[in-house]
Amino acid sequence: MKSIFLCGFMGCGKTTVGKILAARTGREFIDMDKYIEKKENMTVSQIFENHGEDYFRDLEHQVCKELSEKENLIVATGGGALTYKRNADIIRKNATVLFISVPIEIIADRLKNDTTRPLLQREDRQQAMKELYDKRMPLYKDAATVIADGSQSPGAVANLIISTMGLKKAPKK
Repeated sequence: MKSIFLCGFMGCGKTTVGKILAARTGREFIDMDKYIEKKENMTVSQIFENHGEDYFRDLEHQVCKELSEKENLIVATGGGALTYKRNADIIRKNATVLFISVPIEIIADRLKNDTTRPLLQREDRQQAMKELYDKRMPLYKDAATVIADGSQSPGAVANLIISTMGLKKAPKK
């Protein structure tokens, strides 16, 4: 079965929804940022700080290629991964790209106390978030094979994705 790569802005629920989707469909879940952190033995923030964004984006591209060649995965991509055409192209060749769309107001509320996102660690946090959101939305839409409304609870979003995509549910244990 083709893997499903979840994309969308930070805070849209890629990881939370992805874990639920994986559990409900019997697929393996991979959080791309955590996968990169494990490979590099440092956090995304540390990678940005020690090596810069370009280095991180190259790692991310290698991981997009590696994971897109596997089947039966649910992959939560990093917020910026699918804003790069080279990543979107390589993933779409072998997998389904699902964009979880969430309005900026909901994202801002979800991220109000989050200090883990390197691109938002600025004085003008709200302005930076809006600019990044406006820039990335068309890129997510272009990358996507399927779009889901992510403004509901994670469980409801997972159910919506399962029904929209006609995914088979895993047998109850």
